[in-house]
Amino acid sequence: MAIKKNMGTIDRGIRFSVALILGGLIISGYFTGMWVWVMSLLALVFILTSSVQTCPLYLPLKISTRNKSK
Repeated sequence: MAIKKNMGTIDRGIRFSVALILGGLIISGYFTGMWVWVMSLLALVFILTSSVQTCPLYLPLKISTRNKSK
């Protein structure tokens, strides 16, 4: 069973950019303690969802940012 892709190029780019920014803030020591793990997990989720072009939260809400012409 294939999961339907529901993320457009801009959505993926924003997620990947936010993940890079979070990674930079984590490496620079901006976050400490538990927040390092929370932000690391969030960055990882953003990278994974942008790479597979599917957001699991979009599925039950029937949201798609993907171009309809494709």
